[in-house]
Amino acid sequence: MTSHVCAVDVGTRSARAGVFAADGTMLSREVCGFEVHEEQGVQAEYASRDIWNAVGKAVRAAVANAGVAPEQIRAIGFDATCSLVLLDKSHNPIELGPDGRDTIAWYDHRAVSEADECSSVDAELIRHLGQSMSPEMETPKLLWLKRHRPEIWTALGWAGDLADFLVLKATGKNARSVCTCAAKWPFLPKSGGWQSAFLEEIGLEDLLARADLPDMPISVGDPAGHLTKHAANHLGLSVQTVVAAGMIDAFAGALGTQGLFDDHPKVAKKTLITGTSNCIMSLGDAPLYRSGIWGPYHGAVLPGYWVSEGGQSAAGALLDYLLESWPTLPEVAKPSHSAVLARLQGLLDQHGPSFGKEIHILPDFNGNRAPLSDPMAKGVISGLTLDRSFDGLCALYWRAAVSLALGVRQILEHIDGESSKADLAMVGGFAQSDLLTQLFADATGQRVLRPIEEDTVLLGAATAAFASLEEDCDLTRIARRLAKKPTVFVPSPVAQDAHGRDYKVFLTMQAHRDEIAALTERP
Repeated sequence: MTSHVCAVDVGTRSARAGVFAADGTMLSREVCGFEVHEEQGVQAEYASRDIWNAVGKAVRAAVANAGVAPEQIRAIGFDATCSLVLLDKSHNPIELGPDGRDTIAWYDHRAVSEADECSSVDAELIRHLGQSMSPEMETPKLLWLKRHRPEIWTALGWAGDLADFLVLKATGKNARSVCTCAAKWPFLPKSGGWQSAFLEEIGLEDLLARADLPDMPISVGDPAGHLTKHAANHLGLSVQTVVAAGMIDAFAGALGTQGLFDDHPKVAKKTLITGTSNCIMSLGDAPLYRSGIWGPYHGAVLPGYWVSEGGQSAAGALLDYLLESWPTLPEVAKPSHSAVLARLQGLLDQHGPSFGKEIHILPDFNGNRAPLSDPMAKGVISGLTLDRSFDGLCALYWRAAVSLALGVRQILEHIDGESSKADLAMVGGFAQSDLLTQLFADATGQRVLRPIEEDTVLLGAATAAFASLEEDCDLTRIARRLAKKPTVFVPSPVAQDAHGRDYKVFLTMQAHRDEIAALTERP
């Protein structure tokens, strides 16, 4: 029987499912949205049942449109954002609020104070987080719950990353992944596992029991079990379908690009995963310690390898915000990304890469994850006029995209130094645009490898699914088998020069922002 797998990627607002053939060809891809509830500017929550229902709809549609029988789907792999799901001892939702909301979204920043408290502890765990724990990680969120929602803490019987929740729903087994545990929980695979002394110091000594955390998570590519009858019916698959260990979405994206790189074992492989947020994943055979860079995490993408992560908390979300905020007449629809990008191509052909050069932006509208580790950082826009024209919007949009690319340059230089010119794989929403992909090559000065595959994050989940079918899996070999030759974007010297000037302004604006913050904080 021909082997196929299904891959599921749960993002910020939708679930995507794809069916893959054994050579890595994606036969179908379906998307189903779900609701996110945002409150008080810093809080965001989901109902896990809505996410699971969206996953079911997407998988059933993908299998139907792939033209293969459900029995031919031999394995399924899940990846998801690092949102936190809360269940009782019977694995029923514990409601945070109305509408069955039981899941704290990954970008929720309610636990900023708790994150600062965690960061102040002298512990090896904090060294593995770039000296600063983010409020987007699970430990500060759980500490916030214990302090501010004690009734939830008392009722808690299971807490986990969204990817591990999906595996739980699929198999009925509490099979946590080393990817989620090492990256978002107080777990160090090479240094004793769960960091009990750290948990005791911050007042979460009962976390392992409350969250039902196993002694040892399973590795990426390992099987977590088979679909239960209920899950198989929900997904439209067979109970013989193997379920792979879950992954965080950015880590799945990094896995999906490994087949694109030349095989130089001493050169770290870097992947930029773009979307609502941006993540730069650096994968190598040696640990990398940098302030403001999360990690190094051992085995979170490939067994035996270390991965570090630098990110931008708002990327696509920033561009969405600009479109939604642009003033238009009530009867005029808000412009779309595709309309702006189409117009931008003509404007750039006319004016060159310096189009809109009077506008400069710091894109930290949801804090600065890397390299500054400042969740309270704010965005800055300099150079606005009263222009409400469509071309005025295009200029603002372009300069916001430039600022995001400059932020990626800063992160890469922080990781490797200014001399690094290693290839950068780029995937996700921004990579769907030739214009934006070329921008990131020009702004960073690095060759950008763009996969031919439509969705490399899904391909990463599919890679893990294929690996779960093999007794002695080699994830790198499987990734190479599935990969297609990428499209290469080479930096333009003219654009590099223009964005080099932009970068000097970018760094100057960061320094000025610090000076202004110091002035406003004075009594």
